[in-house]
Amino acid sequence: MEHRHVINDAHELIGLGEPAHGDTALADARFDLFTRLVEDGVRSIAVESDRVAAFAADDYVQGRGGTLDTAMSEGFTHGFGAFAVNRRLIAWMREYNEHRAPADRVAFHGMDGPFEFTAASPRVHLEHVRDHLGLDLDLAPLAGEEEQWSRTEAVTDPAASPGDTPGAHRLRAIADDLHAALYTQAPQSIAATDRTAWDRARIHATTALGLLRYHRQAAQRLDEAERWSRLSGVRDALMAQNLLDIRNLEDGRGPTAVLAHNIHLQRNESRMEMAGMNLTWNGTGAIIAALLGPKYLFIAGALGSAAPKDLGGADAVLHAGDGEATLTPAPEARPHQR
Repeated sequence: MEHRHVINDAHELIGLGEPAHGDTALADARFDLFTRLVEDGVRSIAVESDRVAAFAADDYVQGRGGTLDTAMSEGFTHGFGAFAVNRRLIAWMREYNEHRAPADRVAFHGMDGPFEFTAASPRVHLEHVRDHLGLDLDLAPLAGEEEQWSRTEAVTDPAASPGDTPGAHRLRAIADDLHAALYTQAPQSIAATDRTAWDRARIHATTALGLLRYHRQAAQRLDEAERWSRLSGVRDALMAQNLLDIRNLEDGRGPTAVLAHNIHLQRNESRMEMAGMNLTWNGTGAIIAALLGPKYLFIAGALGSAAPKDLGGADAVLHAGDGEATLTPAPEARPHQR
């Protein structure tokens, strides 16, 4: 499967989409394409999974500790650790990195937050930042029990959400203060630990703020289609923010491949029908395309005998499941996108 007629040196973020998650012929084709991209200089991958959880998978592929089993069980969220193709990916990355210098190793990142139809408490992330900064701050009384945040009703029912309570507002102010303190104390913090520890604390802070933002949106008493559209927008905005940060961390080491659903990576406005509701929002790809322009490439994934009617402004299509996988420019792609 040749790819150089589609992907060139100008592309810093290469989105590899799929119409559905799982172990499929398309997932195998994306894995094969990723290994070829690594041969051409790609040095990181970001997947549609929680960014903090991904630390465990990256530690394994970098040889810093852990096992393949723990990388899969702790390093993925949203059920993606159960997919055989992801296990192959992590095992391949570990083997590829084994005898290479750190600067030439392939890094593993998550791009998502710990939420979708449920959302975790921000407490563990705020406590991580607190401990990194060496502060004496008891967050337990404000955060309360994990269950009040993580139960399904906290997202599906605005009346059951803790996101608009006085405690949540106070936690959001504390999260912002902690995030700022990471920067004001950066010289001392990095000297006492290292840059990786500081970056991870900063990512915990970003995740806590994302969770509080998501819970705040879940608490809004709006038309359900509008409420879920906004929740989708909050989630995709965090994914875009994370991808931009990943590019900042990976700058100078080569491009980043991104594995996610087409609906998140597409350049056009995202639309989805869910439980009889028509949802619309600006997805991660639309945000990234607006900010990075031609540095972003979106390859839509297609599975089966027919390509999807709406390619979401894709630059190219990776088609699998009907014979040999193919990568072709999208018919609707504008010349400057290719």
